[in-house]
Amino acid sequence: EKGPVRYGNIMIDPRVMRGNALSLRLLPQSIQPSAPEVKRQRNGQKRVLAGSLTQEPIQPETPEPVEGREHVYVQTELYLEEISDRIIEVDGECQTDEFLDRPPTPLFIPAKTGKDMATQIEEGELFDFDIEVKPILEVLIGKTVEQALLEVMEEEELAQLRSHQRAFAELRNAEFAELQRLEEQDRRIREEKERRRLAHLEKLQKQKETAEKIAARAFAQRYLADLIPSVFNNLHDSGFFYDPIERDIETDFFPWLMSEVEETLQRKVLGRTMLDSLIRTVVEQRLDAFSHPPVSAQTEAPAEEPRTTDAAPQVSGETDAAEESEPTDAAPQLSGESDPADQPVAEKEETDQPAAEE
Repeated sequence: EKGPVRYGNIMIDPRVMRGNALSLRLLPQSIQPSAPEVKRQRNGQKRVLAGSLTQEPIQPETPEPVEGREHVYVQTELYLEEISDRIIEVDGECQTDEFLDRPPTPLFIPAKTGKDMATQIEEGELFDFDIEVKPILEVLIGKTVEQALLEVMEEEELAQLRSHQRAFAELRNAEFAELQRLEEQDRRIREEKERRRLAHLEKLQKQKETAEKIAARAFAQRYLADLIPSVFNNLHDSGFFYDPIERDIETDFFPWLMSEVEETLQRKVLGRTMLDSLIRTVVEQRLDAFSHPPVSAQTEAPAEEPRTTDAAPQVSGETDAAEESEPTDAAPQLSGESDPADQPVAEKEETDQPAAEE
């Protein structure tokens, strides 16, 4: 009741049907079970069968191992099978027809052939247990001892295999660790080699660039040795380099001096023009005055009036000439030049004064 029941004898297995299988068919119709009873029996058998399938299979028990040993499940068949914790279970069903009402089938009794014969066997002639059991016991004991030796040898072989496996695993782990160390060392060597190769290439590139820069600098210096003086000479000739004092004199002082000189000359020419016009007017008036003969019958007063009128223009002319002569004389003094045209004008003025007095 507490655990699954293991049946070692099929005679007490409820799944086995006892008696003659054809006895039901030979029973009269009144004694045969009805269809519901048959269904109940079949359902009960199915339940019992399903429960028995879930139970553990019946296996012969192995004696307990001796001290210091243990049992190990090993497949000794020619073909290995996959061992799993859970057995594959498949439910299958089959529907059969119920019993039909038909007459029972008569038993088959074969016809008797041949002759009946008999043999008299005395006691002790057919079988002697003590004698006949010896070879059977020898075979059983031999097989048992042989099986026991085989199991012991197998256990020792399995132990040696496990020790070999442990040694192999330790050796493999050691070799794997050594392989990893060698691979790491090889990787470091490759990286160092690649790093040094790149550094050497970079050094060569820098040396090449330095040589090119030195060559370019020397070429530029040699090329620009004569270029810089010529450029400066051209710039100096073009007027880009100049003396600030000279440039200031040329741009500021000379234009101012020329404008002042031009203004002075214009004033001088204007004074000369005005003086010439005044002299011309006075000379024309005096010429008109001297061209007419003197009238004796006239009074002295009327005769003296023209003298006063003539003296007045002279005085005004002298003053104008003096005024105009001052700037004209001052201008040559500023510019450092002498004008010889002023001398005849002064002489004319000196010659005109006695005539006016007369």
